[in-house]
Amino acid sequence: MPAISVPQAFDLALQHHQCGRLAEAEALYRQILAADPRHADALHLLGVVAHQAGQNDVAVGLIRQAITLKANFPEAHSDLGIALRKTGRLDEAIATFRQAITLQPSYPEAYNNLGNALMDKGQQDEAIAAYRQAVALKPTYSEAHYNLGNALREKGQLDVAIAAYRGAIALKPDYPEALNNLGAALQDKGQLEEATAVYRRAIALQPDFSKAHNNLGAALRDQGQLDEALAAFRQAIAIQRNFPEAHSNFGNALYDKGRLDEALAAYRQAIAFNPNLAEAHSNLGNVLKDKGHLDEAVAACRQAVALQSDYPEAHSNLGAALYGKGHLDEAVAACRQAVALQPDYPEAHSNLGAALYGKGHLDEAVAACRQAVALQPDYPEAYSNLGAALYGKGHLDAAIAAYRQAIALKPDYPEAHHHLALTLLLQGDFPGGWQEYEWRWKWKGFPSAQRSFGQSVWAGGPLEGRTLLLHAEQGFGDAIQFIRYLPLVAARGGKIILECQVELQRLFQTMAPDLPVLAEGQPLPDFDVHCPLVSLPRVFSTDLGSIPQTVPYLHADAAEVAIWRERLAGTSPSLKVGLVWAGRPSHRNDRYRSLQLANLASLAEVPGVRFISLQKDAAAAEARTPPAGMELIDVAEELKDFADTAALLANLDLIIAVDTAVVHLAGAMGRPVWTLLPFAPDWRWLLERSDSPWYPTMRLFRQPSIGDWDSVITEVREQLQVLVDSRRAKS
Repeated sequence: MPAISVPQAFDLALQHHQCGRLAEAEALYRQILAADPRHADALHLLGVVAHQAGQNDVAVGLIRQAITLKANFPEAHSDLGIALRKTGRLDEAIATFRQAITLQPSYPEAYNNLGNALMDKGQQDEAIAAYRQAVALKPTYSEAHYNLGNALREKGQLDVAIAAYRGAIALKPDYPEALNNLGAALQDKGQLEEATAVYRRAIALQPDFSKAHNNLGAALRDQGQLDEALAAFRQAIAIQRNFPEAHSNFGNALYDKGRLDEALAAYRQAIAFNPNLAEAHSNLGNVLKDKGHLDEAVAACRQAVALQSDYPEAHSNLGAALYGKGHLDEAVAACRQAVALQPDYPEAHSNLGAALYGKGHLDEAVAACRQAVALQPDYPEAYSNLGAALYGKGHLDAAIAAYRQAIALKPDYPEAHHHLALTLLLQGDFPGGWQEYEWRWKWKGFPSAQRSFGQSVWAGGPLEGRTLLLHAEQGFGDAIQFIRYLPLVAARGGKIILECQVELQRLFQTMAPDLPVLAEGQPLPDFDVHCPLVSLPRVFSTDLGSIPQTVPYLHADAAEVAIWRERLAGTSPSLKVGLVWAGRPSHRNDRYRSLQLANLASLAEVPGVRFISLQKDAAAAEARTPPAGMELIDVAEELKDFADTAALLANLDLIIAVDTAVVHLAGAMGRPVWTLLPFAPDWRWLLERSDSPWYPTMRLFRQPSIGDWDSVITEVREQLQVLVDSRRAKS
């Protein structure tokens, strides 16, 4: 070599290398090797340069040559291990680090590097031992303290991890990575304010530290500071656009703000950057569930589980989506898997409780929800689910307490307010119930959407010539029950427009022949104020003593009644009894309220009764094969709307039905009607009474215990026999 000797060139190369001038160092190492191909130190450090340039396979080859020339070379063994680790050859890396330690037992850097490779292998305990040895050999080794903290945090040993991070920071105060991970450990411990402060210190040291901005956002979100959290996530994404975890966390904060469409977009962006990010798929599924896209929600959660089978949140979210689809067995199984993976996961217990409630396993549902609130006492959704299960068991005071606790924790929780309203109404607390019931419009699970009129809602004052739009909501039965308030509304001195489902239009017109009765979807004329029918009891401050009692208030068309009279006249003089055994399957309580026609088989044992099927929808097909001995006329296909049904009911001696719109129609017409109720009935049937203050001609038959339809049907059969005998005695 001209000008300088090999030792001089090596010293100069080493200076360049230590100053980060890799190209200059590499050139000098190669000049040295050209002059002395067996220069082990130059081969070793040229390999280190290759590693630093990302050429790890080249690095492995060069450093192996150095070790061949100089076997007792612990530094080269350690650096070879680093390059091997980068290529994913972990077993070789671990063996090489161990060889370095054998050659130099007091080599803290080799222990630290060994710990890193062991962590990559998932051998946490051995990694922790290696890091501890590094720290013991070199107490001022901040990186080893930091790595020890990482390993301990991954093991869940948070207090010791925090101490290790603090040790690293005490040795190196300007260590943003250690500050960031200290913040994460503090956040895991629930020490959110301190975690936030630590993240801010990390960012002050390194303003472009995207991970610290992301973690700061997560801590702020956990404290409910959603606007600040969103700003932190935006900053993380601005620094590193292809940061999938930040996009996913951004979606979480948007979800908390109720901005579901934006949350969906954020999760989809996270998945675009990392299709294997299970968390983003799981969270995407959760939002899709809330938006009612249940098939997509299930698919997203299943993808999360496929990517990470030991991910309890994904199993729990899958269970919630399956519950929404009514796939209750699968929902229970998914939630149980979440609980098995993480027994202290309150959301999984709460979702399990909801699914068990759906299956009718109420004792288990209560136990699951109680476990959820035991694990997280400030969990309003779990208290709401607990209330629902207690309601199902008939423990209404306890249900009310659970709902009130949910509301105390989350005052703007519409679902809890709605369920509290139903429970208060069931107990006969109408003033409290009506007030709470107005929360229904804010609950995303409510079956009817709130109408977005520009006009204000009528509060009940004098109309003074103004025009009021009354509009139906929810089911047919609700509209039939509350149309009774029409005369009271008319007395307030205004003009009225009535809007209802098309199936009710002709029927309601008979009650108000001079009023415009429009079917939903028809153009509305101008109006000044509006009111949903189901809000009228609150408007009129209805209590048990002031329910409008003018019955009948609905009537069938006389000509149509005559047609049915003629059709039924040719039948035997038997008692004519209408039957409805099932409601709409989409009703949230249908599992408990509906029967099969076969369940009513014993009614056929009563002689002198001819049954007429009023059953609609899919269950109507059962009328084609009635139970043995049951004389059943199926006319359901001829009933095109409720005016048709009213004309038929006017010709029947009795209607026996589960809780459907038909019992409301029969009651509103003043027809004899027997209503079969589940143990936990709908609120309007109240408790422990066989009559209804809403319908004087109605008789209630209640399950004495959950699911006990046999007792109900036995009582109905006995009373039907009494009715037949009484009629026979009079004839």
